This record gives sequence, C-alpha cells and structure tokens, in this order.
Amino acid sequence: MRTIGHFIDGVETTGSSTEFQDVFNPATGEVQARVALATKADLDAAVASASAAQPAWAATNPQRRARVFFNYVALLNQHMDELAELLSAEHGKTFDDAKGDVLRGLEVAEFVAGAPHLLKGAYTEGAGPGIDMYSMRQPVGIGAGITPFNFPAMIPLWMLSPAIAAGNAFILKPSERDPSVPVRLAQLAIEAGLPKGVLNVVQGGKATVDGILEHEAIAAVSFVGSTPIARYVYATAAANGKRVQAFGGAKNHMIIMPDADMEKAADALMGSGYGAAGERCMAVSVAVPVGDATADKIIAALRPRIDALKVGPATDRASEMGPLITAAAKSRVLGLVDKGVEQGATLVVDGRDFSLQGYEGGFFVGPCLFDHVTTDMDIYKEEIFGPVLSVVRAKNYEEALELPSKNPYGNGVAIFTRDGDAARDFAARVNVGMVGVNVPVPVPVAYHSFGGWKASSFGDLNQYGTDSMQFWTKVKTVTTRWPSGIKDGAEFQFPTMK
Repeated sequence: MRTIGHFIDGVETTGSSTEFQDVFNPATGEVQARVALATKADLDAAVASASAAQPAWAATNPQRRARVFFNYVALLNQHMDELAELLSAEHGKTFDDAKGDVLRGLEVAEFVAGAPHLLKGAYTEGAGPGIDMYSMRQPVGIGAGITPFNFPAMIPLWMLSPAIAAGNAFILKPSERDPSVPVRLAQLAIEAGLPKGVLNVVQGGKATVDGILEHEAIAAVSFVGSTPIARYVYATAAANGKRVQAFGGAKNHMIIMPDADMEKAADALMGSGYGAAGERCMAVSVAVPVGDATADKIIAALRPRIDALKVGPATDRASEMGPLITAAAKSRVLGLVDKGVEQGATLVVDGRDFSLQGYEGGFFVGPCLFDHVTTDMDIYKEEIFGPVLSVVRAKNYEEALELPSKNPYGNGVAIFTRDGDAARDFAARVNVGMVGVNVPVPVPVAYHSFGGWKASSFGDLNQYGTDSMQFWTKVKTVTTRWPSGIKDGAEFQFPTMK
C-alpha cells in the first residue's frame, strides 16, 4: 500500500513516524493509501530545516524570489491535470472542480510574483531638522499554515505563496484526509527553484497542530477550518506570542428578490449549494426567497434541476457532484437531515437513500432540499457541510436582510435581483464580509483579499491580496540624522520635530 510521508528539507520522508492513518477513496469507501503522522521530532526537523534556510532566502532580493514564482506558476499549469486527478482521488470532488481548486490557488502564486512592489517601504526626507525617516517590510521568519481537507491545493497556495514571497520559510500542515497534493505542491516548488528547507510539509493531527502553535521558533500561523477549532487556534497561538489569522465556518445565505431571474437564480443555487457536495466554506446553504410567490417559483425551478443532477465518481468526467470525504462526514450529514425532518421542516427532495451501482460503499449523499426552515432548527443553525439546501421564506426585504446580518457567521452572502438600488443597499448594510450581487460564491480575485466577519474569522488581516503581505511581514522604521544636523550637548526632553 502506498505511504504518504512528510516533505522535509527538500525530500519526501516518513521521518520517525510510528503512527499512520488510512486515506480513503471516497467514491468506493476503500483504503487507498496511508499517511504518516508526525512525531515531535519530525516537526522539530522541519523547523530546523526552515531555520537554516530562511536567512539566505530572506537575503535574496525580492525580484529573484519572484522569479521562482514565475517558474512555479508555469509548473502548476503544466501539471494541472495531474494535480486535479490526485486531488479528486482523495477528496472525491469532480475533476473540473478539482482543476478549479488548483487554479484559484495558482492565481495567488501569480499575484505574489509582484511581491517586489508590494514589499516596498516608505521614505520621508526632512521629517525633522536634518532628519530623514524610512520604513521597510521584513519577513516574520518562519510561518506555518494549517489547512482543511476541502481545498487541498487552493488554501495551501493561498498561504505559502505570500509567506514565501515575503522572505519567510514556511511549514504546511495539511489535512491528513487528502495529503498527497500538498506534498506534490512542495516538490514542484523545489523544481521551480525554491531552495530546500524554505517549504516543508508535515502531516499529522491535533498533536502536530499543538506542536506548531506552541513552537517558539514559529512566528506566525494561518488556519482555515471549523469555527470551534479556529477559536482554539487563535487563542493558543496568540497566547504563545504568535501572529495569527484563523478562519472558521460559515452559513451563507442567498437572497432572492421577486424581480430576480428565477432560472439564473436556480442555476446559481445548484452550483453553489451542491457543488463539491456542499463541502465549501463559501457554499450557499440557505436560500432566502422574498415572499411566498418567489419561494414557490424558486422551488419549482430547483426540482427538475435536482432530479437531473448527475452524482458520481470523479473518474466519470460527466459527474457534477461527488461523494463526501469520509464515512463520518456522511453519517453527520444524514443525521442533520433526519433532525430537520424531526423539527418540522419540509423535505422536498430526499437524498438520504441515494446509491450508485458499483459504488455502494462510497460516501455518497444525494442532494437534499428543505422548505419552510426556521431559524431555530439545527439545519439552519449548524454548518452542515453537505449537499443540503434550506429554504427560509422571508416576508419582505428587511426580513431577508436581517437573516444573514444577525447570523453568528459572516463569511459570504449573495443577493439576486435586477434592482440596482436594492443591490446597492444590501451590499452597504449586510453584516457579512464578502458579498455577491448576482454572484452566488463571491470569492474575491487574488489581488483583493478573502475573509469573513463575526465567527467566521479571527484576526484583523485577511488571506491573500495586500493583506497577506502585511500579515507575513513586520514593519521596521528607521530614523536617521548625520553629524552635520546634530546639535552640541545632550538633549533631555522627549524628541520632537520642532
């Protein structure tokens, strides 16, 4: 059986690992590989490699660091299909969706090729009598990223690209459920010209996470996962003196106004609600039609689309939705659907008994659609992370606006309408970090930044974009005065610029 190891000091290795975890094929339910779980010695080896490599990498001028990313982008494009197939085999998402996973990460690698401009400091001549002042951005040292299973290419690239372009060394702790793609990303980075030790990958579970959060040599940590773990990571890393950003869960709403194009809105709900089997932090899990007539229209438009949805393995390129990641994920989703029925929601489409011939052991759940969901139900309050769409009917626009605004999560939200005034008002007033107007999954492009509000995000700087360069660097400000500008005698008052 294939064993997936760590990537330390430029080579793949199982290190001193004595524990291993099964990696499943989600479409069949069969074990296809095992992944080594790091010991403390493995993490220490990765940190030692990063510590040895980082000073020389930081001393490399930003333009030369950027050239590595030009090479890296070319290699990611060249190996796109290979990465997508590897990703699909362990995650279960369709091949085209897997390519999108890689591409959205690649875009951030493209963006950081502009790091020389983004890392420029500021200069003031004559800030005081004979005094000049300038600031510079310097790397924090060693950064770490703890990434989730649902985007094993995109989110690692979101983290490692700006961190490394800024002059840091980086340690990636990916999900142990689909660990192969992160190792391949590291191998391609070395091929692109990245010195060994600048990027290390350490597999593992909670013990490895805790080791990262507590390691005195690691200066900054970025995390994406569930909200309870994000709170833990943020508190623990901060208590250990680290800079930290931690992104949590979501409950994304899509408001459907009476004037919306119902066919386009239904298409948007299908892709955003059932794409990747709902295992996206930006998935729309709550549809909010304004008025009963709008609700009836959108459900009528959804029914035939759900019936026609092709659910299957990633090896079938015609598949539109694949399985969930594990048996435990499937069990949890089915339990929440059961709970929704018990609590009085109307299950319009029931995907609980879905079975695919030849893949009976796979972790498939068919698409589910609930109507008449209320805010006190578990299917509304919890992030389901499965192919379950809930319809919460709103009496009017203000009630629809209030739902995402008062929800504890604040990752993404969308409104579908033809009314520019309504869209503008909604974008200005809704209490959510990322807003789509006739865009169901409003993930910003690489030169903006990604980040939610409320319980979806902990920390004050977002991922990628200019925020990432601020997060992975620290500012040093230098005040200079040369002898001709220095008065004779000591000055005992607090310095001013008079």
